[in-house]
Amino acid sequence: MKVSRILWLLCKKSGVRTQTVCTGVSTNQQHKQLSSTSAVYRYSTTSSISHCTALIYRKHGDPAQVVQSESMNLPNVGAKCVLVKILAAPINPSDINMIQGTYAILPDLPAVGGNEGVAQVLEVGSQVKALKPGDWVIPRDAGLGTWRTAAVLAEEDVISLPNDIPLLSAATLGVNPCTALRMLTDFEDLKPGDTVIQNAANSAVGQAVIQIAAAKGIQTINVVRDRPDFTTLIDRLKAMGASHVIKEETLRRPELKELFKSCPRPKLALNGVGGKSATELLRHVQVGGSIVTYGGMAKQPITVPVSALIFKNIKVQGFWVTQWKRNHSQERPDLQKYQGSRLLGDSWLLVPDGPV
Repeated sequence: MKVSRILWLLCKKSGVRTQTVCTGVSTNQQHKQLSSTSAVYRYSTTSSISHCTALIYRKHGDPAQVVQSESMNLPNVGAKCVLVKILAAPINPSDINMIQGTYAILPDLPAVGGNEGVAQVLEVGSQVKALKPGDWVIPRDAGLGTWRTAAVLAEEDVISLPNDIPLLSAATLGVNPCTALRMLTDFEDLKPGDTVIQNAANSAVGQAVIQIAAAKGIQTINVVRDRPDFTTLIDRLKAMGASHVIKEETLRRPELKELFKSCPRPKLALNGVGGKSATELLRHVQVGGSIVTYGGMAKQPITVPVSALIFKNIKVQGFWVTQWKRNHSQERPDLQKYQGSRLLGDSWLLVPDGPV
């Protein structure tokens, strides 16, 4: 998928106080820039910012062809709304799928791209209770449209975060780390010493799984595609807490049995690829375990051997964090605590980089 044009559009200078939507500077530099260049506004019936620059698509199709950078008028800040400046917004596979028109939920067209990001509150409406100028917020649900420089949003559509955390961690907190945490929590009763196996281990979800599992004392077998810098990737993932890093083809080789002499067979398999990769993961799950699918990057169906269902009683399930949030939308204090808390105690998850 070619997203270079979208990246170029995202990194253009905006018309709102020259803040860039994404930057190549370090997190510390970003914090300094934000503190020195970001004015914080108070409540006003007339917004101090009348327009923003947004990446808009008016029809579904190839993102490189249908996404355009446009100026967009902003409404006045309503009584229960906030004016925010978008500080950073990533590109996720679901963003691309929405533009293509293939995702499970699609916003009305024309639409602003982007489902995830972090913003700073500039102004608040007269009836806003929980937010104040200067707060950092992330979207509560998908489809908010974060590929823009500013927005007027309902207070109930955002969740506040501490603003002393790394900018890129805040911008990518709402989807992938939450997916990892719920999958490690909701499907099997994992104890320290248990094992989880996953493909796409170098993805954003995969790296979050590694770090959260390590913090819980859970071993991980991490499957990645072969590449010229495979040794470097092993070192990077092990520095995050990975127990084992193997290539896709190793799943089909006898030497994997040697690995299970040093760790138990997995109780849980996490599948973000689909196709043959998922089937091979499933073969190594222990009796009564689970395989959970959260993505399908291979765009191939999963074949489940009959023996896995009859003789091993493997549970085959799926997970979609958007649906999880909607199912728990009435538990707003808990959801905010869960989504805005430090997932690893006093440290934040490392931001993934590099190809999957």
